[in-house]
Amino acid sequence: MMAQTWRALLDEKSRLSSHLFILLNAISALFSIANPAPNTPRFTLPVTMILAASLLLGWQWINRARLMNNNITSLLFGLLWSWHIWLKNSMISDPGAAYLLIALLSILFIGAIAFINNVLAFCLHCLPPTLTIIWLDRGEHLLHILYSVALPTIGITIQYLIQKRNDAFALDLMNRLQQEKETLNDLSMLDPLTGLYNRRGLQNRLDNLHFDQPHHILLLDIDHFKAYNDHYGHAMGDQALIRVSSAIRNAVRSRDIVTRYGGEEFMIVLANTSIEHACQTAERIRQQIFELKIPHLFNDGVATSVTVSIGIAPLPTADVAPALAQADKALYAAKRMGRNHILTADQYDQSGMPS
Repeated sequence: MMAQTWRALLDEKSRLSSHLFILLNAISALFSIANPAPNTPRFTLPVTMILAASLLLGWQWINRARLMNNNITSLLFGLLWSWHIWLKNSMISDPGAAYLLIALLSILFIGAIAFINNVLAFCLHCLPPTLTIIWLDRGEHLLHILYSVALPTIGITIQYLIQKRNDAFALDLMNRLQQEKETLNDLSMLDPLTGLYNRRGLQNRLDNLHFDQPHHILLLDIDHFKAYNDHYGHAMGDQALIRVSSAIRNAVRSRDIVTRYGGEEFMIVLANTSIEHACQTAERIRQQIFELKIPHLFNDGVATSVTVSIGIAPLPTADVAPALAQADKALYAAKRMGRNHILTADQYDQSGMPS
């Protein structure tokens, strides 16, 4: 996205250079027509073509049509100005260096203003008139001509190098900012304690999940976790959550979505899986957490270590609420069965009791 924005910015700068180039050529052509050299006609075919081309390109600009490449446009206008200078010089009764130098400076002015950051376009625009003027002048003022051309060329080249360095720095900075933004977005979708997805991260993953295959959700709750926190303290409670989270993550596939859904509640989206596989995965999670042997002396009537109860429900659409409600009923029915149990949504009736 950032690269696309940067390219769009460069394209817009190129368009603005084209517009300015067209405008300056139109003004220069109008001035040449309004103030012709003594004893020469106002119109020549090349200056008429320059004016017509400027108007045509200006009309395309107004209608937001795509313009020609700057390098091609600058070369075409340079050739037309070269032709115009040749014709005008042949019509002046006493040609001298003054007309040629003024014509050259006009061409250099247009190129330097419009293409300050485009050395190639500047050179393509100025080269044909420069060679024509050197030929017509027959080398009498070669040093003056070369100086007049070299000075803006060197200046534009230096400006181009500076701008290129600035652009590289700006692009690198934008890429770093984009990376930091992506990092912050990732962090904002993760639970800071467990490193699992939070609800925002869950929704983001669900938005990219395809529902042409069956999916299931597991809703998991640590048994008697309030009693655990009250007796062992919240620091130990956090350590228990971290270990349970790691066990859950290790028990599922990399494509499955593991979310810390509440304080001691977790939700797992099992992608592209059958109910049989969902039950097997739930049992694997239950067993691995039990085998952690996290001491929990207040897990009344269940065990002396941390255990979990799990509810399972199908997830047919991206709307997780109905599936979550079913899994929640199955979860609490599993708790009423004595905890450390697994129950699917179709294993209990509408009253919430196991069938």
